[in-house]
Amino acid sequence: MSPLASARERSDAKRVFVDVDAPFHLSEPKIQTVPLVVASPHSGSRYPSDLVDASKLDADALRRSEDAHVDALFASSIDHGAPLLAALFPRAYVDVNREPYELDPAMFDEALPPYASTRSPRVAAGLGSIPRIVAAGMDIYNRRLSFAEAAARLDACYKPYHRELNRLIQTTRRHFGACLLLDAHSMPSAGLACRDDPNFGPIDIVLGDNHGHAAAPDLTDAAYRYLRDLGYAVAINDPYAGGHVTKAYGAPRAGVHVLQVEVNRALYMDEMSFERSRYFETLQSHIDGLIAALGAAMQLEEAPSLVR
Repeated sequence: MSPLASARERSDAKRVFVDVDAPFHLSEPKIQTVPLVVASPHSGSRYPSDLVDASKLDADALRRSEDAHVDALFASSIDHGAPLLAALFPRAYVDVNREPYELDPAMFDEALPPYASTRSPRVAAGLGSIPRIVAAGMDIYNRRLSFAEAAARLDACYKPYHRELNRLIQTTRRHFGACLLLDAHSMPSAGLACRDDPNFGPIDIVLGDNHGHAAAPDLTDAAYRYLRDLGYAVAINDPYAGGHVTKAYGAPRAGVHVLQVEVNRALYMDEMSFERSRYFETLQSHIDGLIAALGAAMQLEEAPSLVR
């Protein structure tokens, strides 16, 4: 029996169901015209009642892990002929940028199945596929969870999101011969000193390509040059090289490229109130240009290294 089938049977046996109407929203152009897919896995802001009821945190504290407004920052992808997949559930509930059963045993009231990944650095930090903490380091839960609860969440959120993401990538690759996934995120401003250029100030944007394993260097370089020319302080793979999505889907030799984009939240919002700042529309227009530039780079027939 596969781990996924086993999880479903155990979940159904205990009749655990989750309060999720739809796991994601897909915005698509009438016709996809570029080999590009944009995803926002952490911008979901629909907080299910089973999370709220089991949490010791208030609504604002739960939102500390949320990539607020990132889906709106990248919304112009459809104007450039590329689909945008956005999770509707919050990262504090399920993190799709982790392995499916990357779970902390200390969170549960029973032993986890042998296929669970329990010893990763992310689990140790409290940031598995069912997170133990929010980004501010505060524990989420007022009790231990059952594995059936975790399995039900993964069935309702994690697996549908990844099925749709994989479908978009593979459909794009088949149609165009290659695909670039822009995995869109935001990062808290605290601790973001620009390590390669300390005189430039905090890092504004981090590009992650799993140290060159997830995307062709030409694509990462194109994004880097475009953003630096606009005056942003840009880092590559430091401190974020990419998570599960970058590692699981990035396969440049097969024509699938993944570039994670982390945007400093202080650029576009108040990190305490979550309100958009005056700079939001400017940043949005610059990201629009980034999407256009990368779409054009993917379409260049002479572009080297896109399919190796």
